[in-house]
Amino acid sequence: MAQRPTDSLKIGLFLFILLSSETTGSSENDLYLDFCGTWLHGEDFLSLNVNLSTGCDELLISANKSSLSIRGQITAYCTRHDVIPLNRLRSDSNGSIDFCLYWEPLLDQLKLQIGKTNFVLCWPTSLQDSCCTDLSNGPNKQIASYGIKNGMVKKDIISDNTMTAYSFEGQPTNCKELCDQASQMSNPDRKYVETQHIERHCAHKTEVEMKENFSGSKVTSHAIPGEPSESTTTVYLPLALKEAAKNTSKVVCTFFRNNSLFQEGHNYKVLNDVVGITVENEVISNLSEPIRIGFHHDDIPKMYTRKCVSWDTRKDPLQVNWLMDGCKTKRRGTKQTECQCDHLTYFSVLVQLEPRPVRHLLALTVITSLGCAVSAISCVGLIIFLCRKRTRSKEQSIPIHLGLAVSLAFLALLFFFTGVLANVGGESVCTWVGAMLHYALLSSFAWMGIQVFHTFWLVFMIFTPSPKAYVWTLVGFVLPGVPVGILAAVGDIYGVREVVASDDVSNPYRMCWIKENKKAFLAHCFTTMTVLAILVLSGFVMLFLVYRKIRTRDEWSQNRVAFFSIWGLSCLFGTTWGLTFLDFEPLSDCILFLFCILNSFQGFFLMLRFYMLDRMRKQAGGSGFGSTSTGSTRQHMLQAQEKS
Repeated sequence: MAQRPTDSLKIGLFLFILLSSETTGSSENDLYLDFCGTWLHGEDFLSLNVNLSTGCDELLISANKSSLSIRGQITAYCTRHDVIPLNRLRSDSNGSIDFCLYWEPLLDQLKLQIGKTNFVLCWPTSLQDSCCTDLSNGPNKQIASYGIKNGMVKKDIISDNTMTAYSFEGQPTNCKELCDQASQMSNPDRKYVETQHIERHCAHKTEVEMKENFSGSKVTSHAIPGEPSESTTTVYLPLALKEAAKNTSKVVCTFFRNNSLFQEGHNYKVLNDVVGITVENEVISNLSEPIRIGFHHDDIPKMYTRKCVSWDTRKDPLQVNWLMDGCKTKRRGTKQTECQCDHLTYFSVLVQLEPRPVRHLLALTVITSLGCAVSAISCVGLIIFLCRKRTRSKEQSIPIHLGLAVSLAFLALLFFFTGVLANVGGESVCTWVGAMLHYALLSSFAWMGIQVFHTFWLVFMIFTPSPKAYVWTLVGFVLPGVPVGILAAVGDIYGVREVVASDDVSNPYRMCWIKENKKAFLAHCFTTMTVLAILVLSGFVMLFLVYRKIRTRDEWSQNRVAFFSIWGLSCLFGTTWGLTFLDFEPLSDCILFLFCILNSFQGFFLMLRFYMLDRMRKQAGGSGFGSTSTGSTRQHMLQAQEKS
């Protein structure tokens, strides 16, 4: 059917309104509402009051000393009546907090951003016949001490006074007809390329009737004119879906494009295509045969991790939570990804930029916290033991062991509290805590390196006296502070670091550490990773030399002696930290657990080593491991290492 002139005129007029509202920043009438301001509040308990109903009348945004309110009749399907406490925001706001309200009528979607927290007041839906658009600024309420300051639409300030409320009046529009006309306009006849903007914001719905002879169905998304046909998304609905749906035989597939709501988080990116699959009034999960969703997308480099994710609305219905549970990812080249999921909700492909999601993050966090607590206590006990022994013995290795125990105790204590400090203190506190944690780590590596060097000295420098104790102190405690001080002076290196969990990518674990920008990454590589690589390499070389020297000794006939010799020296030389270079599939999970256990409990293992060796000395009656003979250091090299 030929396009009618009146239809083209209608589209042109609508596009004129749309473009004028987006290019000039503000206008008297706005298709999409983008309202921002600063909420000036008191010290009382704060709350968000939401009262939304269907219709197209007025949207009222008001604020007072204790509450921010969103009320009105502008939605097609969405109704919400909630009072949401905002007590956590009150402690961070210091009497004022910025917020923005976004209304997208083509999706019947309303999102509120308060500070850094996003609330989904109305979830995106498919096209409806009528929607409330063309919002115009209505009469504003009086000036007050508490309320909304610097209210603006599309970054254009309406008033810099503190107003108690702003109102916006809407006009009903047939959005379904508008989207249908935009999609039917053939590319050669299109005079306004910007019509694609409307098309990309229209969510298209396809209903599939699962009749008695249903054996599966294939649904394809609507193709956007002007884009290649292979850019569509394909959904295959299996027979198992009909068997799981007990109360209805209709399944609805809704295809979204370029929805800003789905783009949550700065560490990851969600594809433009999002598919919502629902069965009315039913929760479908654990399907015997998965739903297969084929996403076509732009080329994704191999350095970026991509995972199929689903949108979980059970944990917090007001916030976006992307989960990887229940979905398997099948890569079909660099431009296609197939998702196989056993439940119904919204689906997409999440591209993780940096860092990659960590599986079993909660378990790893618990193990690390427990290990750090135990190690800190163990190191304190070891420090007391070594200090007492130092008064009775002049062994050169005791100050070195003491320096390692002190640095490990400081490292374990800081790491134990880093998560708490990141959430309580924020960026300002994490700048200092991250720097101290980096210093403690480098100091621990330095003392482990000193252990390696001291062993080398005993093996190859028999007749040369070893350096004085103050030299080791300078290298172990002063030298690591030089690069940390330089990086802290450069700035933007230390701060809050987010570790993303694979089971909830929208709720990362926050800690104080090196940031994720390019400058901080280079600093991390040239300091931590370089020192670690040198330490691990030299540690393994020294272990090999130790093994060659002592494997023929009589004491090695005892298995426990051999075990404590190599295992103890491995802890002292820091070789267990080399596991960080082995973190690759398919052993990634196993390596991570080993890394956390061995290194977080390292202080405890060292304390246990010294305790067992001291016990073995007493059982040996002062011979063997307890000998204080100063004969050939080559012959008694292990003995000199173990006796302290």
